Amino acid sequence: MEEWVGGLWHRFVTRAARRDYPEALVRLAEIEKSAGVVFRALGGDPGLRVTPAGEAAHGARRLWLSRLAGSGDKSSHAARDAETLRLPPTIAHFPQRDLNRDLYFWLIALAAHDPGAGSWLVRNQQAARAALARYPGLLPRYRRLAGATFAGRMAPDALPADEAAQERAIRAAIEEPGSVAGLPVLARRTARPPQPVLIWLYPLPEAAAAPSRATCGNEGAGDAQEESATPKRHAARREEMPDKQSPMLMMFRAESLLSWADFIKVDRAPDDDANPDAGRAAENMEQLVIADNDGRRVASKIRFDLDLPSAAADDLPVGEGIALPEWDYRRRQLKPGWCRLQMLESRNAVPQPLPERLRNAARKLRGQFASLAPARRWAKAQPDGDEPDIDACVRQRADRLAGQHADGAGVYLAQVRKERDLACLVLADLSLSTDAHVSDTQRVIDVVRDSLVLFGEALSATGDRFAMFGFSSLKRSHVRCHALKDFASPFDATARGRIAALRPGYYTRIGAAIRHATDLLAEQPATVRLLLILSDGKPHDIDVYEGRYGIEDTRMSVIGARRAGIRPFCVTIDREGADYLPHVFGPAGFTILRKTEDLPQRLPLLYAQLTA
Repeated sequence: MEEWVGGLWHRFVTRAARRDYPEALVRLAEIEKSAGVVFRALGGDPGLRVTPAGEAAHGARRLWLSRLAGSGDKSSHAARDAETLRLPPTIAHFPQRDLNRDLYFWLIALAAHDPGAGSWLVRNQQAARAALARYPGLLPRYRRLAGATFAGRMAPDALPADEAAQERAIRAAIEEPGSVAGLPVLARRTARPPQPVLIWLYPLPEAAAAPSRATCGNEGAGDAQEESATPKRHAARREEMPDKQSPMLMMFRAESLLSWADFIKVDRAPDDDANPDAGRAAENMEQLVIADNDGRRVASKIRFDLDLPSAAADDLPVGEGIALPEWDYRRRQLKPGWCRLQMLESRNAVPQPLPERLRNAARKLRGQFASLAPARRWAKAQPDGDEPDIDACVRQRADRLAGQHADGAGVYLAQVRKERDLACLVLADLSLSTDAHVSDTQRVIDVVRDSLVLFGEALSATGDRFAMFGFSSLKRSHVRCHALKDFASPFDATARGRIAALRPGYYTRIGAAIRHATDLLAEQPATVRLLLILSDGKPHDIDVYEGRYGIEDTRMSVIGARRAGIRPFCVTIDREGADYLPHVFGPAGFTILRKTEDLPQRLPLLYAQLTA
């Protein structure tokens, strides 16, 4: 009975203390695709990606009902750093849904004009002035948002004198951006910080802005990795694990038992079951503390071995390696010879016939692509030829009888050979993530193998010159490139054997692979040169090649390919590809497959469309 009454009281007080409007809620997922487009259209950095912001305690003064309900102490703030634009996952601050939606796009416009330097108050005023000056049409929307923001804030008269002075300064800065140089200093030690300003950006905590080592190694995540339906960012800090030789970590005080948290190192066997409540526990934590675990491996960590195989088991290296440059977006310079690409030949490749399961599909594709093969065709109205063109002769005779001047076209039929002057190179991502399963019987690497085989069978029917390579990487000094078929060799049992011997590799340093493919395609004497890239994830390696660094290097390699007269096109199964692929390949330079198993059939058809 007590629990039932307590539950009723909790729900009543929590509902009464709410200051948002759930019926007018707008989710970031609803505008996520248009958010990136609008941000770039307004002049924002095209390399940033839009992600949900995490909740943080603001420490501002709350109404007594909120304090009674224990709510309203956290909020999600819009922010940006060198790699991401972070927006609240949901907005329900205003009673009108269109006003909540307008708030999203105002924050996007503000982030697009953020000067990146100065105090929090000054930066937001400068960004607001720049956005309104460049796009005057935003002014009515801004005025409505400002008025709704004032209505939801505590009045200055209800605050202590020093907090009221800060509140008046913030209201003046919102009303007239650029009119306030700084916030008044809080005189009392017990004073609270200002209430969250919904229409402004907030600086990121230093720990959240810095890339974490804990994010490395996301390739090949197995079943132990728990995925959240709605990605959430947490404030975090890094700590060193206490010395296990220390017998006491604190002085014992009975009254501190319920208020003191510390590290306790507990030995766990490597075969322990993963904690199913770990994800839910992390959601409720205000700040995550990350510490090394002395190299111990437990079930809740991602487990894989990235040691290089021995020389006796690894593929055969060809040559001494190729030095390639890499783009450093932070220094805005191309570092020459920064990467080394090593060509490899499979040690276990055995010539193989076409697999039985693919024969029907291959026969169908060969029949479809045979029409693209070079053939002799009759050309009409030619000045010279083997036979007279009856239609042209009748047309000329009729024109003369009608008193019209002849158009000068020929009256012969001639046989001409229609050549397809193009070359294509397929570059397949063989990173560790291709070891993931797409069904009970197939992995991503199996789908990639079948796709390459069917693609080779289809292009063999056209007579087009094509080559196939696979790549993965382990830091900049070991970019692995597998030659499956070069331009000079036919697609035969040997090529199929090399494809069948493919196995998941390491990471995805795609910029170096694209630059090498560009050099190979540039040597081909073809009018049309196509570079098809098959990928299942974003650029990533275990050194600095992650996040925006990898994305910007890939983008510069794509730009270099286009300058060389090559058309790059990416086919990906990465569901998050829409966040970064438009920036890397352009809006028409990629396609995302929702179903991985569709790749074998879709790849040849995409080629036909791209070369039509």
